[in-house]
Amino acid sequence: MSDSALRTTRSLLGRAAAVLTAVATLTVLTGTAAAADPASAHSTATQRAIDALHTKGGMPGVAAETRTPQGTWFGSAGFADTETRRERTPDDRIRVGSITKSFISVVLLQLEAEGRLSLDDTVEQRLPGVLRGNGNDGRKVTIRQLLNHTSGVHDMVSTPEWQEYMNGPGFLAHRYETRTPQQIVDMALKYAPDFEPGTGWNYSNTNFVIAGMIIEKVTGNSYAEEAERRIIGRLGLTRTSFPGTDATMPSPHPVGYSKLYAPNPGPEVYDATEYNPAWSGATGEVISTTGELNRFSSALLKGELLPAAQQRELLTTVKTGTFYDYGLGLIVRTLSCGEKVFGHDGIVWGSLTSTATTADGQHSLTFHINGDWLEDGQLYQDVFEAEFCGR
Repeated sequence: MSDSALRTTRSLLGRAAAVLTAVATLTVLTGTAAAADPASAHSTATQRAIDALHTKGGMPGVAAETRTPQGTWFGSAGFADTETRRERTPDDRIRVGSITKSFISVVLLQLEAEGRLSLDDTVEQRLPGVLRGNGNDGRKVTIRQLLNHTSGVHDMVSTPEWQEYMNGPGFLAHRYETRTPQQIVDMALKYAPDFEPGTGWNYSNTNFVIAGMIIEKVTGNSYAEEAERRIIGRLGLTRTSFPGTDATMPSPHPVGYSKLYAPNPGPEVYDATEYNPAWSGATGEVISTTGELNRFSSALLKGELLPAAQQRELLTTVKTGTFYDYGLGLIVRTLSCGEKVFGHDGIVWGSLTSTATTADGQHSLTFHINGDWLEDGQLYQDVFEAEFCGR
């Protein structure tokens, strides 16, 4: 992945991070890699790729799990805790960040299938007065445009206010505070839209905060309650949750090591495991496991969660001007071998997660890094290439 593509990836994942210092400044010990299992035809290549994230990329620990008709495979490198040398396990609970967006999209698509809304409804119709000011006009922005990031609404994560409150020293000072969805949206509405709705593409976390507000307005329940009933309960995902304002992590979990997305980070690495998930909300709140994310992604691509019409809408992509296309809360990567995989990436403080599944839902991969400053984006891309192309 080129330097420009890496910068785009960081923007995609919702963090405007500067180029970071050399990975050699992180003091981490090398772990023992898990042995490959024949359940995945490419497990040996995938193990090498996650080993490289640890040894070459300087990431504290990496866990990867695959799901195919032949079974499951789990591999790891490095540690869940670099002090105790506790290794990564399939039971680790992880913050999945923007993979939450796929859950939110499914809820809205199900509501459309039930006739309770249309993706072509405007934000103004569903949330009167919410999207106004500084050139923002909710009468021009549709739900569909929120979900595929063509709304033009500015990303709250790229505002100076977010940088002040939740990056660098601000994170340490404010991470346990609560912000309402409206307060989060208001950060973005201080700024003009990036473009007229429907005329461009820009990844904006604000879109999904608004999407969560629409779910609550339409159903009378929180987006979390609706997702828990419609997706988590339906699929039996017993270790997947929306934690609300609970800053703690269920056990077992890796330590979340972070450089806090400081503009000019030094060698210091902080424990960012705990923070109030209300800062992420509908754009990045979910906690899950690698295996349960594979179950969700597989079910989604197999059409188990949506009727055919809504499945087509989910998978209808727009060009982004980057190395991926984007559906409705779904990243679509085309790999070097021609394979297309569908899923999402998620980065929050101390946690980088990605899930990807083939179009038929038969082959899924989820991997997680408990560090958030990866400098070499090619090492990240290599995991997808290894698992789905055998390279």
